[in-house]
Amino acid sequence: MTATIARTRTRPKLGWWFDLVLVAAFAGLTALLINGHLLTFDQRVADWAFAHQPGPAYWTARVFNYLGQGGQVLTPVALILTVWLWWRTRSIRAIYPFVAAYVLLYLTIGPLKIWADRAAPSFSGPDKTIMFNPYADGSRAMSYPSGHMGNTLVWYAVIALLAAALLRRPLRRWETYALRVAPVVIVFCTTVYLGFHWITDSIAGVFLGLFLARLLVRIPFDKIPPASIRPAEFRATRPPASRA
Repeated sequence: MTATIARTRTRPKLGWWFDLVLVAAFAGLTALLINGHLLTFDQRVADWAFAHQPGPAYWTARVFNYLGQGGQVLTPVALILTVWLWWRTRSIRAIYPFVAAYVLLYLTIGPLKIWADRAAPSFSGPDKTIMFNPYADGSRAMSYPSGHMGNTLVWYAVIALLAAALLRRPLRRWETYALRVAPVVIVFCTTVYLGFHWITDSIAGVFLGLFLARLLVRIPFDKIPPASIRPAEFRATRPPASRA
């Protein structure tokens, strides 16, 4: 496992300065929305999307939008790959990327959604575009930032890392695009088109999700102990049985 991850990990392009730009962009967009900017833009994009949803286009978008479903699709896929890698390597390090992704998303996207208290475009109450909407509650008030985009960027980064470790080689360029670029574009377009999130929710989700994904792939999983717990090693460390 150590050698596999060490050989197949791909460091994020650009440096930490780009991560700071992403955080600043997220903070700036959040400040604009809190102060009432871009709300008309959000509403116009949502109105256009709702007015252009013929049956075939709508259901096609619904199907492709599942590429960004964390609990229903991405988490199970990542878990299957994690178990497969653990079975092959018998190393506890195989579970580290999955756990790291889960913790990062749990500590960021969820709390931010609760804090922002923004309704989704489908909300029928008043002031539905504003942040801190007192009329929205429950899941209808958890639109900002987009969990679809955060899940897509982070979980596909994990899937790419696990896939490279299982293949025992770095991913080729087309494989990287297929796993880490194409799903992001598809989920962004379908999420906005279906009215699941305002377009600024999705943009914020891209900023935050990309930052988290870059942070995730920077973690040196191959250097975090313990390396492995193999049955033979376990038997070797057991104390000899006493002879009565």
